[in-house]
Amino acid sequence: MEAQFKRVPALDKCFDILEFLARSQGPVGVSELSKATGYHRSTVFNMLNTLADLHVLSKSPEKKFNFGLRLYSLGRTASDGSDLIRTIHPYLVQINRKTALSTCLGIRAGSKAVIVDKVDSDLAMKFSMDEGIEVPLLAGAGGKALLSRLPDAEIDRILAENPLKKVTPLACVNKTRFKKKVEQVRADGIAFDREGHMEGMCALAVPLNLGKRRTQAAIWSVGLKRQFRGNSIRHFIAVLKETAESIAVKFSVL
Repeated sequence: MEAQFKRVPALDKCFDILEFLARSQGPVGVSELSKATGYHRSTVFNMLNTLADLHVLSKSPEKKFNFGLRLYSLGRTASDGSDLIRTIHPYLVQINRKTALSTCLGIRAGSKAVIVDKVDSDLAMKFSMDEGIEVPLLAGAGGKALLSRLPDAEIDRILAENPLKKVTPLACVNKTRFKKKVEQVRADGIAFDREGHMEGMCALAVPLNLGKRRTQAAIWSVGLKRQFRGNSIRHFIAVLKETAESIAVKFSVL
């Protein structure tokens, strides 16, 4: 005889909150969630902050909540069931073989990009990012690629709510110039970062068209500055653009 269990109401409430966040277009505050779910404000407050403390949610300076690092890490652990990662991973392998650059897949989570898959370079000296790492959208080529798929109003909001940091001497900290760079990515279909995120490193990134999926994703390839010389940059751009086109075709029929 199967043992009886006592349902835990707190878990029901927790998943109601997570499902509401999944349907939302952006970060959500305590009051909005309380009103939407019908749960007492203190209950929602305590649950949201507990989930943020566990890194299941991320909490912005404005005290709004969105999905965080740990949730994506858990999703990556179950990657066999993730058709997005499973479908795109072979393309990462192809890019790596054709360029010898470390290549990763990132998706947007609020004002961050989360690395959900990667293929590292075989070079002894290389740049490597672990799955689950969060990167600010306002840093590097991957962030610009993801931003290029957003409406101007959303880009303006993210720029208004987040500072541009002088992480390297070549980092852009002027928001007007930064937005123009994003607009250029939108026009060209490719983002290029030369030591703007990390000294001695360069990166190229392409936004992905995933058909009807709401997920915003990009692929970026990172390497040492010496790898980005002469005709190599044109070769890298061609490889990444061809890959993005192949992925778009793939997801148009999925």
